[in-house]
Amino acid sequence: MGLRDRFSKLTGGTRFVVSRLFLHLAGQEVAPILGVLNSTARAAIDSDGDLEIMGEGLVELCQTLLQYDEYWLSAANEGDVFWDEGEAGDYVNELFTDSAQRYLSEPDFSNGSQPNDPLSIPVTRNVVVMITVAFEGEVPELETDLSNVEALKDALKALINLHYKEKIRAIQVHFSPAQLGDELTNDQLLQYFTELIPL
Repeated sequence: MGLRDRFSKLTGGTRFVVSRLFLHLAGQEVAPILGVLNSTARAAIDSDGDLEIMGEGLVELCQTLLQYDEYWLSAANEGDVFWDEGEAGDYVNELFTDSAQRYLSEPDFSNGSQPNDPLSIPVTRNVVVMITVAFEGEVPELETDLSNVEALKDALKALINLHYKEKIRAIQVHFSPAQLGDELTNDQLLQYFTELIPL
């Protein structure tokens, strides 16, 4: 614990953590995850960003990712601790902008299927999920290096618990590719997700 952490703890300040984790899944069976991601994204948009509904979506996503652990290929995480809610909010916005600019990470719900759409669509073999959360308190499982499978499993379980303990203040989920039919190639992975460390 740094000097600032100790001082703020003594003065009774609220500790905010902003954490972003990246998880890259690879294989022929990973495309169904896009269905879960798109349905939780749609629910979040329909609820106008209601934190409770987004939290339920986060729980469903974490449980799905845990079930697909055999397809985990690489991961990364980053974050920071704040004693000022405004600073934490600014950092959340910064990470949101960065995640949204990654390759094909914004789902497009504006157009339905077109009459001339082909019946068969290419299936991506790569999916990268980016989860950003801001929460109150201390969660060691999220404030550590997540570049190994066991640590990542513990982190996803910790996210589920944070929702049920009502400690989450912000949730953002981005994913690439953003919809079925789009493809994330190995070259694009290297270009847009340089942080990823093999698990």
